[in-house]
Amino acid sequence: MSNSQKDLLYTVALAFFLLTMAITVTIFASYPLFAVAIKHYYLEQAVGMKYGTIMKNYAQMMDYLINPFNWQWHLSNFSSSAAGRLHFYDVKKLFLLNFGVFIGTGIIVAKFHKIRARFNRIFLWIGIFGIVLAILMMLNFDEFFVVFHEVLFRNSDWLFDPEKDPIINVLPEEFFTQCFILFFIMFEGLNFWKARQKKA
Repeated sequence: MSNSQKDLLYTVALAFFLLTMAITVTIFASYPLFAVAIKHYYLEQAVGMKYGTIMKNYAQMMDYLINPFNWQWHLSNFSSSAAGRLHFYDVKKLFLLNFGVFIGTGIIVAKFHKIRARFNRIFLWIGIFGIVLAILMMLNFDEFFVVFHEVLFRNSDWLFDPEKDPIINVLPEEFFTQCFILFFIMFEGLNFWKARQKKA
């Protein structure tokens, strides 16, 4: 493999590595974000449960989503419909795909870390695109949220019925907004940092 080919491989791998890194950190940062959201958005009163009970069920939900050895959906205090369980199964597959890409591209980046990308401008354009996307999100988060789900999911199972899938009552839109904001801040910062690096 020529240096030019290594350079291109490194650049593409790094772009996906930065994307999946931002997603991965956001996924795990959702725990403290949700812990604060319980009190801030009065979720205890919304569902008539104690703080610890809500947090326990969130931990169960997340363990299902991120644990490659846990394929049994179970929440101690919330019932779930077949459509709801299918949606979380789809989310789990996306999470595991993200982790797989994160690890795979991380290995490539580590292997070719001495290769300085001659395509650093790509990261500038990725950062600019991210800013445009963030602006669209802030202008109308509801529409952005709908489009986001329509792109990722080929069904309407993500449209939860609170009666059939009451877990949605402790997952307010504001919580998802905070997760998206955290992701964009990290993703933008990583890309602009890389774009400013000098080429060798």
